[in-house]
Amino acid sequence: MKPSERLSGKQRRNTSYITATLTSPRKRKKKPKQVDLSEVLDFKSALDSYNENAQLPPGIFASQCGSNRPVFCLENRPGFYFIPGALSLEEQCLWIRESLTSFPQPPNRTNHNAIYGPINDLFIAAKEKRTLIDEESSPASLDSEANSCTSNRDTHSHRWKFYEENIPSFRAKTCKSISASVLLRKLRWSTLGLQFDWSKRNYDVSLPHNKIPDELCQLAKKLAAPAMPMGEDFRPEAAIVNYFGLADSLGGHLDDMEADWSKPIVSMSLGSKAIFLLGGKSRQDPPLAMFLRSGDAVLMAGEARECFHGVPRIFTEKETAEIVPLELQFSHEDDHFFLDYIRTSRININIRQVF
Repeated sequence: MKPSERLSGKQRRNTSYITATLTSPRKRKKKPKQVDLSEVLDFKSALDSYNENAQLPPGIFASQCGSNRPVFCLENRPGFYFIPGALSLEEQCLWIRESLTSFPQPPNRTNHNAIYGPINDLFIAAKEKRTLIDEESSPASLDSEANSCTSNRDTHSHRWKFYEENIPSFRAKTCKSISASVLLRKLRWSTLGLQFDWSKRNYDVSLPHNKIPDELCQLAKKLAAPAMPMGEDFRPEAAIVNYFGLADSLGGHLDDMEADWSKPIVSMSLGSKAIFLLGGKSRQDPPLAMFLRSGDAVLMAGEARECFHGVPRIFTEKETAEIVPLELQFSHEDDHFFLDYIRTSRININIRQVF
């Protein structure tokens, strides 16, 4: 069955605004279009219906796959699996914390490396309202005030260092600088395990790296089980953490740099609700739109690895973000900085077997 055969006329009109996302790179829009979302696939509602009366919408079927919760599949997208509420609230909070504090730490690379080199303790610096200063453009006398939280293994690290918030105005005028809080909001990706070289579009095993944390590996293995070939275990070797801010989107793409596409990509959603588009093997194939909520997991293996996919929209408005449980968990005074971040953001952790 072709993707268009499962879309009503209204669905085709409603997805036209997001089909363009499958043909363009990641971009930031000023304001999302107001569209009718009534026919976007909602696996949370499907789960409720399935638990109540074992009924599912046409084209969707469920499998327990040895799990304690249903795993949903699409008849016209072999290799695609959706696990609503796969992560407990405690797990969501854990991986939000790790994504902001640990995962951007060197030797893990981020989108900031190209300009600023490796940055240590970005989240702490943002919390303490520090400023990153380019020392090549600053007076040498600033050295005594510097916070030595940058690595010296990269040439950039000799240039950029964090300083206390209250920099004298004359220094601010003579230095290139950026606040840590702005850098945190501009964080778009970090890489765990084997490091991905975006310029060459391959994994560079020569780059320094740490293994993926064991607890995350165990979670990925458990989630990957429904999509794994019989008798094989998932080997988490690399992960990319994507950070979405206000009005961010992720254009249509393929994750095609791993050796064996029969092994799944394990993708976990954290924070604000989003729309996920699953297209076909051509960018011109009409996509299926579905909601992703915090705690949901998606697996893509086999034929699904050949399907273009993207995220055209996240919902950061209080009424639509659907993060009240997270807000309650992060309501303690010590967690307010996490709370402020997640109220307008989404984090996606996708884990891969490279070889």
